[in-house]
Amino acid sequence: MPLSEIFFLVIVFYLLYRFVFNFLLPVVRTTRQVRQQFRNMQGGMGEQSQPQPQEAPRPTERHSSTKGPAEDYIDFEEVK
Repeated sequence: MPLSEIFFLVIVFYLLYRFVFNFLLPVVRTTRQVRQQFRNMQGGMGEQSQPQPQEAPRPTERHSSTKGPAEDYIDFEEVK
């Protein structure tokens, strides 16, 4: 085998190695992680959609404001 073919094969294997470990493997890992997160989120949504036990109704408190809409207005004077 001539030296030029060996050199070419080394370069091809190096580029293939870099492609697999620097691009393909991270893409596969990220895809798995995103799928797992979607499954977890869908599982959580399924748990939330199940009917939950009813709590005793609480009396509603209403806070009445003594201020009317006119009292919220601040008079503005232009300064020259």
